[in-house]
Amino acid sequence: MTLPPIYFYLPQPYFPHTLPATAAENWAGYGLGIYTWTLQTYFRLQAVGFPCQLVSSPPKEGIVLFHRQALQFRPLQPQPRLLLICLQADKQPCPVAHLHVVQNPTDSRIPHSYYLPHWPQPGLIPRNPERGDRFETIAYFGHACSLAPELKAPAWQYQLAALGLRWQPIINHNSWHDFRQLDCRWNDYSNIDAIVAIRSFHSEQTYLYKPATKLYNAWLAGVPALLGAESAYRAIGQANMNYLEVSSYSELLATLIRLKSSATARQRLVGNGALSALQFLPEQITENWCQFLINVAIPAWQARCQRNERQLFSRVKNFNSRLERATS
Repeated sequence: MTLPPIYFYLPQPYFPHTLPATAAENWAGYGLGIYTWTLQTYFRLQAVGFPCQLVSSPPKEGIVLFHRQALQFRPLQPQPRLLLICLQADKQPCPVAHLHVVQNPTDSRIPHSYYLPHWPQPGLIPRNPERGDRFETIAYFGHACSLAPELKAPAWQYQLAALGLRWQPIINHNSWHDFRQLDCRWNDYSNIDAIVAIRSFHSEQTYLYKPATKLYNAWLAGVPALLGAESAYRAIGQANMNYLEVSSYSELLATLIRLKSSATARQRLVGNGALSALQFLPEQITENWCQFLINVAIPAWQARCQRNERQLFSRVKNFNSRLERATS
């Protein structure tokens, strides 16, 4: 059977006026899930010669990959020779999709879902090695809704200052489809000595929808990560080995005090993280994508086409039989 064309679908209303040149560019649009999943994956596959196309209108045949929010403009209509793959991100499953790509390895809510890691931060600038053993600047890179209220309060900054630490949050407040006002400094860890990323100190959620991106960005940047109790972090990381898990505000402060007093502990976390980061390099994730398309998506498309052809043949055969009986 002929191999199918593979498309990445961005509806016209969400198609950027100017596309980034590469997947590695520090482009503001990569701060949105719809572009991170669609454009970065397309550019990475193109760069290694994997055949695929970027389209703004839905094709009638082949494999179509689309971000879940792309269908807020217009639903896709199933076709006999069309395999629909939803890049689910942190949204609800798509009813018309035949396969789903999820970003958390513990997310098994629906059948026919496959884990592929979220891309690391494009254009990432690691911590400047000339900072040596300095431990002064604590950062958060993310959206306002993903940070615990306690870490937005002035008291948090005052308590850090009392410890000789400086809080440097790079927080965005944009809606899901608007990147015009995004702060593009999520890639710059050059003057950062650790990151803190905690959604809540009180929730018992394990955030099955969320990726571990903040963890492996920290690994790639060479900084310790202090994180909340989330399923993705636990699935790919090892608490107290390549990151630190904290469950309360007081524990977070105590952990920072302990880290500040021990360069050895910080170096151990960073060294272990560097080894763990190898599986989240863009080159490795690109290879994961190639294997998914070759070993899962294309066979699924072939099986769908064969099944539909058999059903069509059966319907034609039944129709001819009824016609013969009616005319005999």
